[in-house]
Formats: sequence, structure tokens, C-alpha cells
Amino acid sequence: MLTTLKTTYTDTRAADLAWALGREPLPALAVLDLELSGAKLQLRLLGASHQVLLEEDGGSCSETVACMPGSSTPLPLGVSKRVGEWEYEFAARVETLPEGAFAGRAQELLALVADHPNGLAGTFPGSPHAFTAMLAHRHEGQVRWRTWHAYPQEGQLVVTRTRIGARMPATL
Repeated sequence: MLTTLKTTYTDTRAADLAWALGREPLPALAVLDLELSGAKLQLRLLGASHQVLLEEDGGSCSETVACMPGSSTPLPLGVSKRVGEWEYEFAARVETLPEGAFAGRAQELLALVADHPNGLAGTFPGSPHAFTAMLAHRHEGQVRWRTWHAYPQEGQLVVTRTRIGARMPATL
């Protein structure tokens, strides 16, 4: 699903993004509710990035990546934690692209997510390449999602990858 977000595009920067687990739902500009083999997932586009809410087997988790004033947790390169009975893994990277390459990559990602049944993308007014996009799926008992946050004024694309699921038994 592709939507134009009804908000002013503010000149935020990739470096302003912060990460948090366990936050309450924040006001969303667009929402996509999904059911992935018993897991209830809500993808939420915020005025300054994304939030994912997950409920499964009586447990819940929320992930927020956004420009959060006063947040003391900057966007980490990686996190691995136990959340209840689940293992949670998060990774992020920032890609810096030249202007021409950035526009092409933005169009490619929006096309990928816009028509996907488990995808949600929102473009911001004022710049055709300013967007946040999210794509979720279930694989081998885990719920996984990827996100892309575009900052065309800096030529930067913040890419995140998350997976959460039952703890995998150790193999020898």
C-alpha cells in the first residue's frame, strides 16, 4: 500500500533517528494490520518514521524507529535481546547515494513495497523521494520486517532489518 502522508515534510536527518523497544503506540499517519500465520502485526508510519506492534501467543512487542525528542538511545547498528519468550534481532545501516542513484533506488523501493500485500509506504509532501517504507513476512516461525527511511536532502537511506520469534535450540 502506498499513501501520501498528510503532514509537512520537515528537514529531519538520518542521524536524528532513535530506536526503542516497548513504547506505547504513537500517533500514526498510516497503518497496515496484518495477520501472518497467527501473529498479529501492525505496521505504523509516524510523522518521523515507523513503529511496529506485534502480538502472538499471548506475548507482545513494539519497535519504534523515529526522531524522538529527548531519546537517549540513538539508532544502533545492531541489537540482540530476549523479549519475553522471544529472541529479537535488529540491524540498521545508513547508505549514502549520489543524487541520480538515490532517485532510482527510491523509485525501486517504492515500487517493491507499494504492490506487496504486506507492504506499507508513505511519501512526504514536498519531495518525491522522501518516504518511509515497510515490508513484513513470516519465515521459519519468525516474524521479520524491513524498513527504509529516505532523506533525499542528504542522499541517505536508512535501512533496518528485524526478526523476532521463538528461541532457536542450540545445535552442536
